[in-house]
Amino acid sequence: MSQEDPNLKLFSGNSNPMLAQEVARVIGVSLSEAEISQFSDGEIKIQVQESVRGCDVYVIQSTCSPVNDHLMEMLVLVDALKRASAKTINLVIPYYGYARQDRKARSRDPITAKLVADLITAAGAHRVITMDLHATQIQGFFNIPVDHLHGVPIISQYFQTKQLQDVVVVSPDHGGVVRARKLAEQLQAPIAIIDKRRPEPNVCEVMHIIGDVAGKTAIIIDDIIDTAGTIVLAAEALSQAGAKRIFATCTHAVLSGSAMERLHHSVIEEVVVTNTIPFRGGSDKFTVLSVAELLGKAVMHIHENISISVLFETV
Repeated sequence: MSQEDPNLKLFSGNSNPMLAQEVARVIGVSLSEAEISQFSDGEIKIQVQESVRGCDVYVIQSTCSPVNDHLMEMLVLVDALKRASAKTINLVIPYYGYARQDRKARSRDPITAKLVADLITAAGAHRVITMDLHATQIQGFFNIPVDHLHGVPIISQYFQTKQLQDVVVVSPDHGGVVRARKLAEQLQAPIAIIDKRRPEPNVCEVMHIIGDVAGKTAIIIDDIIDTAGTIVLAAEALSQAGAKRIFATCTHAVLSGSAMERLHHSVIEEVVVTNTIPFRGGSDKFTVLSVAELLGKAVMHIHENISISVLFETV
């Protein structure tokens, strides 16, 4: 992609500007200019500072903390671009917030994953590019195309370079088995599953481990690490079951509350995450992998009308 391509514009919100810069370098363009600020009462103020008329526009914005501010930034920017006569508006949402409320778990619960999808569509977006949705059925909440990329190829590539012995890939719950199986296939390793129950949000209790982990190097994989309660509890159960080394990995490092402290003092040897959410440091246990190349290639393939299916399995 040449920097002189007049039909491609790449914008960044305030959620993850470093990742946006990396993606711009991969594509070979400069980030387009937009001033994103707030009025004195906290309302989002956006001014697009260059022409986007007739252009294919890509907006990079994770809806991470502060979630509501970043979500509104994205919606207001889409509206501004639509009213500025952009040809297409494509949202690159590395981390899709509100995804964990994807169904009615109890009476009178909202389904906010669907609500956010409706807001994005109503604002005027034409396409969404995202990574590792908490529930794959969220793709069906949209009436516009959704390209759902996966972090497993990036994560497996890293672990292959470590040349670990006697690996077992562990899913921290039944819902993550498909993700664990994909990593296990790429590492040519067996899988194990932790049977747990969750009496209330952000609280879980390990029941028992399905699979052989004794004397093995365990890699726990999840899509999100939030409070880290699930991962730390799973690591303790694996240690008690005889695992000799324990690693943890996820695509989205939300790391709210005391998560960093929990992980730092846990039996986990290394925590491998990606930069879909900005990582602010705090522990030498963490390794951060970049998703910029994957997102950059996805943008280029879409802009040039090339199939992106190959990107679902490889980097």
